[in-house]
Amino acid sequence: MKTSKIFLMSAMVLSAFGLQSCLDYDTPSDEFQKETTIVTPPTISTGKADSINYNVEITEKMYQNAYKRLRSQLGTALTGIYSIRGGKEGGKPEAHAYQFQFCLGPDNYVQYSCVPHSDFPYSNAELKSTYHLSKGFNGGPGGGFSSCKTCIAPILNNGDLDSIPELKAAYLLLYNYAAIENADMFGPMPYNDFKKNRDESPFTYDDVRTIYYSAKANIDSCVAAFKHFQKRPEWYKNKVVKNIFINRLPLLKNADLYEAEGLQPWIEFANSLKLRMAIHLAKVEPQTAKEWAEAAVRDGVISQTSHEFALYASVLGFDHPIVQISEWGDSRLGASFCSMLESLDHPYVKYLFKKNTEAIEKTGNKGSAPKTTPAESVIVGMRDGTVPGIGQSAGTNSYISFSKLDNQYMNSHFPPCYFMKLSEVCFLRAEGALRGWNMGGSAQQFYEEGIRYAFLEDRDMEDIKYKDMLEDYMNVTKAKDYTYVDPTGETPDMPSVTKIPVKWDNSLDNEKKLEMIITQKYIASYPYSYESWVDLRRTGYPRLFPVLNPDDGDGSLNMGDNADYCSGMNIIRRLPWFTDDPQTKEDLANTGLPALGGPDQQGTRLWWDVDAPNF
Repeated sequence: MKTSKIFLMSAMVLSAFGLQSCLDYDTPSDEFQKETTIVTPPTISTGKADSINYNVEITEKMYQNAYKRLRSQLGTALTGIYSIRGGKEGGKPEAHAYQFQFCLGPDNYVQYSCVPHSDFPYSNAELKSTYHLSKGFNGGPGGGFSSCKTCIAPILNNGDLDSIPELKAAYLLLYNYAAIENADMFGPMPYNDFKKNRDESPFTYDDVRTIYYSAKANIDSCVAAFKHFQKRPEWYKNKVVKNIFINRLPLLKNADLYEAEGLQPWIEFANSLKLRMAIHLAKVEPQTAKEWAEAAVRDGVISQTSHEFALYASVLGFDHPIVQISEWGDSRLGASFCSMLESLDHPYVKYLFKKNTEAIEKTGNKGSAPKTTPAESVIVGMRDGTVPGIGQSAGTNSYISFSKLDNQYMNSHFPPCYFMKLSEVCFLRAEGALRGWNMGGSAQQFYEEGIRYAFLEDRDMEDIKYKDMLEDYMNVTKAKDYTYVDPTGETPDMPSVTKIPVKWDNSLDNEKKLEMIITQKYIASYPYSYESWVDLRRTGYPRLFPVLNPDDGDGSLNMGDNADYCSGMNIIRRLPWFTDDPQTKEDLANTGLPALGGPDQQGTRLWWDVDAPNF
């Protein structure tokens, strides 16, 4: 397929959905919200995307005819897979799209990082502070799903795909993976209409519960299809693996696994997604959550690093996008994350982040910072909600000198863009076991295993510094006394809110153990912020600093849950919909807002985000 055609397909966004695309800017901080021509994708068919007839007998002629007719769409579908983690113009993950999806929004909401400047000279948008409700950036986190469904829904509804049912199962699973991510950020959406490849309004918005239950049913169908693959004749298995799964679904690092294990890794990926969804339901529907989680574990979840699903930088030949974003001066370490790492004496604070690059003058009158903080003297992060500076030069904006990633180390250690990481699955099982569910082991067992596999470097690198410091880290029995000091003097000193140990302590109550699990899961998930934001909203953990200037949002944020069972933060609960399209506004009024069950605001809770104790 020609590059121009791939770009056309990846840029196709249904205007009625009201999400912005970041596929049309090419220099740092370039145009985020240009007036572009929206191209509606051709309707190939509106078929039965949910139906996988994996028992059908397939002849070689049936397969060859189907594969020949599907070849162009297979390339387009690959574009949709890349876009889930910041792919642009049909390509692999890159900085501009990744920044729009992650760094300008959710990465800040979970306090991994901050955007250190408010101005974006090449765009119409600005970011006054972390929680500023910026129309130019708000839709960015939905861009990955928007491109995914635009590129995958047509092939899901193409009848030719029924002649390769395992491939249909893979695309249906990936559609649901991206859809759950999107629903967890925005709430209701036209999940079923999009899956059916409906391409024009009116759209019916499905509520989050419906989306979850539909996705779970799809996952079960996908698993059944993957299992049946082992019964296929050898000629079929060889062609499907070599022609499609290896080349068109590059989410496993070692392609030799297919020869040894068939589609077992896909079964485990599907079940791991079901386990993730089950944990999300733990407070809203605890019995259903238990049933889903135990079934997922019983059927097999990811339990080894070779079965992790990701876009592997070392295999596909790209650098993790956060490296370039950091070099641009568009992302700096968050103070809460910095404080947590320092308090727990985590390996990352010793090698992954650099000290301030330039001397920082104290310009405010708050806190205990000296008049001048010398260059290369401290690991320092920005308080989330801080009013950032202007420009991307340390000479005019002190925040540019704050700690950033050691990009040389990052580039030489090829961190993957994960879809499902072993450490996450371990922490999911740890939480399930803590809740009394049968997870195949104890909470302590899975908690400790999660920490061991938490590092972000490529698994095959030999000189991973995290491993050298791991044993000492796992034996930390008490958090250090640490106080955050803002070198600029613009925000006050802030004592660390991380008071838990790293070493498992059975004498602690379940609330403290849950805080330990979620805190380590949060660190292990870095830099993937979507799941960390779900955990923060549903449990109140990890404990983070209160966000400054929450009034920069839409006025709906409050102090959150009861401080007795979480940190009581004024956090964003969801991303509002932004649209100027009259038909979309009508769809939202007719089905979107009723499905949401509250106002279209940042403070409105999603279905699984229950204001109740964790236990």
